[in-house]
Amino acid sequence: MTKVRIGERWVGDGEPAYIVAEAGSNHNGSFEQALRLIDAAADARADAVKFQQFKAAKLYPRSAGASDYLNTPRSIYDIVHDMETPDDWVPELAGHCRRRGLAFLSSPFDEESADLLDPWVPAFKVASYEMTHAPLLRHIARKGKPMIVSTGAAVLDEVLHSVEIIRAEGNDQVVLLQCTAKYPTPLDAVNARAIVSLREATGLPTGLSDHSRDPVVAPLVAVALGACLIEKHFTLSNRLPGPDHEFAVEPHELRALVQRVREAEQALGHGRKETLPEEEELRAFARRSIFAIREIRPGEQLSGENVAVLRCGKLGFGLPPEALERVMGRTAARSIAAESVIKLEDLR
Repeated sequence: MTKVRIGERWVGDGEPAYIVAEAGSNHNGSFEQALRLIDAAADARADAVKFQQFKAAKLYPRSAGASDYLNTPRSIYDIVHDMETPDDWVPELAGHCRRRGLAFLSSPFDEESADLLDPWVPAFKVASYEMTHAPLLRHIARKGKPMIVSTGAAVLDEVLHSVEIIRAEGNDQVVLLQCTAKYPTPLDAVNARAIVSLREATGLPTGLSDHSRDPVVAPLVAVALGACLIEKHFTLSNRLPGPDHEFAVEPHELRALVQRVREAEQALGHGRKETLPEEEELRAFARRSIFAIREIRPGEQLSGENVAVLRCGKLGFGLPPEALERVMGRTAARSIAAESVIKLEDLR
């Protein structure tokens, strides 16, 4: 698996998971709210905050109708129009991210938006439904920056074709995200094992764009499966109006997500099976050796009446348990005190 550099961070095998706090359109048209979202992401110690850059006229025709999942009679065109991030916000949002130590990311939904974002982002995010937008993929790929590509509602052949399109433009800096295009996503539909399938099929770094309501379950499973990037929608409050607030995590939950992911990474360890420094004391104290359970006189044979396999405590190691059958019947070369370990030099 390759690594991709996003700003100051490497993303990929052996690196801490890159955590993207997805603000999206949860600013609700308020610049001050957008700044507060950045502050909340920074306070949670996320690595990046991501917005969305689109124009309703380049997403849907006016006659597209209403989306059933939003449970509103309002046209999707009107809803999306209200969710637009104004172009003149971009430099200010990027600057605030920089001051708060965050990478500024955004998803362009058309070529002009990609051009607008280019001076301000270290990488581009491609939304699930743009993954099959070949002209947009080519346009972004030619900019030579890393591309984080969500794969919601896609089949593997579509993912492979999208990767092929990007690579054909000379750009191999791709991170693929398993994503389920359901908002919120039930835990039994997260399908986190697809993180592994995508990595094996492409050789690329993979992660999870998670829309489940629980703040930590799916991200922790993803990290355990080798995810190198976690994206999670967040909001200042689930009670705010708008389509993406209800399933997003709140600031305290985002903090918990980051903290638990970092703890999970510690628990994963380095993968080598070896005695750790933390184990040395009990390795010496609780492992077993062959003991005299009563005094054994010189010339006396070892038997079940005078030896046993016991834990060593602070008495040090003697012959290991696997030697028990070999020493039974041998005679003591010297006096062996009761409750002492038996060593090879004690025997004839």
